[in-house]
Amino acid sequence: MPQGKPTHVPADGLTTRQRRQRPLTIVHTGQMKGKSTAAFGLALRAWTAGLPVGVFQFVKSAKWRVGEENAFRALGEVHERTGQGAPVAWHKMGEGWSWIQRGGDADHAADALEGWRQIQRDLAAQRYGMYVLDEFTYPMTWGWVDVDEVVETLRNRPGFQHVVITGRDADPRLVEAADLVAELTKVKHPMDAGQKGQKGIEW
Repeated sequence: MPQGKPTHVPADGLTTRQRRQRPLTIVHTGQMKGKSTAAFGLALRAWTAGLPVGVFQFVKSAKWRVGEENAFRALGEVHERTGQGAPVAWHKMGEGWSWIQRGGDADHAADALEGWRQIQRDLAAQRYGMYVLDEFTYPMTWGWVDVDEVVETLRNRPGFQHVVITGRDADPRLVEAADLVAELTKVKHPMDAGQKGQKGIEW
């Protein structure tokens, strides 16, 4: 797509402007790092364009303070003080499910499902212009959230609301329903040479 030009124009009866203003369902999947990073880049653009941003992290521990969270909370404060940008909400749904199998009384499946129910309520209310559903492929893969229900909800969401979903092994039904799908494939990674993740790169 040189210079952002489409490869073909569908015979859907829409004008160029109407087609350009469609809200998108975006999926970032694959085995390589950078899926969430790319999603937060989109959220930054949305904030700059004045679209309210809602981030829902499904499998990162509520105790982790990732750099993007601090940055977006600061942007939310900038909006409150100056009116620049847009409101930002950051929700943590998980307890590190994808990395640490914890015991205890927590019902992670129920928590994940309630997180999805909140997203459904927010979509119905048209609360945000950009939703980042971070690591949301995992609750679907584990059967905690029904994939067909997710696809139906996203297809029928009202208004102008972009949704970007990140995580490995995106379900084929989700991929089929999405407007934009990117798969990150590893070519080379510092961990291949025994280097652990570092602040400012991994978090």
